[in-house]
Amino acid sequence: MRVGVIDVGSNTTRLLVASAGPDAVVPLAKEKVRLSLGEEIERYGSVSDVHVAAAAKAVRKMAEVARGHGVESLDVFLTAPGRQASNAQELVSALTRAAGVPARVLSKDEEGTLAYRGAVLTCDVALPSRIAVCDVGGASTEIAVGRPVDGPDWITSVDLGSVRLTARADDLDEAKDEASDELAHVAPPAVEAALAVGGSARAARKLVGPELGEKELAEALRLVETKSPRQLTRGYGVDRARAEILGAGIVLLAEVQRKLGVPLHVCSGGIREGAVLASAEALAA
Repeated sequence: MRVGVIDVGSNTTRLLVASAGPDAVVPLAKEKVRLSLGEEIERYGSVSDVHVAAAAKAVRKMAEVARGHGVESLDVFLTAPGRQASNAQELVSALTRAAGVPARVLSKDEEGTLAYRGAVLTCDVALPSRIAVCDVGGASTEIAVGRPVDGPDWITSVDLGSVRLTARADDLDEAKDEASDELAHVAPPAVEAALAVGGSARAARKLVGPELGEKELAEALRLVETKSPRQLTRGYGVDRARAEILGAGIVLLAEVQRKLGVPLHVCSGGIREGAVLASAEALAA
């Protein structure tokens, strides 16, 4: 069956249209628009009328693309912007009108669960019985722990992501202190392996490969510190907008990796693939 998912995040709004089965999600179409909602929320507490309109325009276009592919289901959801903006209900209403289906706000547990399922589904390595999934987003970071076959049984979320941390910290040393303080209370259960999803993890993979251990993350941070965003784009293929916030994203990945005590393996999928799988299951029920 064909399923469409529109993910309105703090940094980017993305569309995934996919053919979904019990054990696989095959992408048919992808689109993305950078809206930087999280940066505006961090600075002003709300989303301006201009950005509400821009988000609605992007979602309307993506919904049309999804319907053009004959989707049987269209899921439109907001992550941190729907939880953190003071005018979140206004944003949700505008996106509902634009999409023609109800837009919903994911809870922290829902976000962590979908990211976990998407990571397990798209992981290209054998998994042990106990794993963690880390999703560093623009305005929040989720860590979910559980058995691959059962889903997560422990989830935590911190309201700090790459966009928020970039706005708060003047340099990477300050970013490290902020990340350490925000995650000080996080004590995840022991795991045998860990997966990473999200834009920061995928960008770090371009710099140092798919295994993000302590040494690899230190090297990734060194590259970000010594090269300009333009050089990261030209030399490593990192999206220019992503390069601007990548240092903060790597700082958060490093802090999570330290907490987990095992390297992070970067997966190709994440929250959107998990949402496609959930929609397909709902249609089949």
